Amino acid sequence: MYRKTAVLMVAIALSGCSAIAGKTNMLTDQKILSETSGVLGYQPSELTIISRRTEGTNTYVSLKAADAKEFTCVINGGNALSFGMTNPPSCSKKGEPVSNKPFG
Repeated sequence: MYRKTAVLMVAIALSGCSAIAGKTNMLTDQKILSETSGVLGYQPSELTIISRRTEGTNTYVSLKAADAKEFTCVINGGNALSFGMTNPPSCSKKGEPVSNKPFG
């Protein structure tokens, strides 16, 4: 009985944290372009955000470069729970899986 209650309480707490993180996302388009451009090797002015969505602590962004190449990036953080700080974006060419590995 106590175990089920504890599991339920943890699940509620975690879902609450995810909702708070999603609703307090502080990433502006400028910040997204600045952070992803460095990873992709472009200037921020050479990238355009096609779409973006935030789920929990992750922001998923589709980008198009001036040379017509398209990329998908995941940025972790940028919300109240992370005090606005982010991890470096993980990016890949459109249609390829985004790598979880921090350095290639």
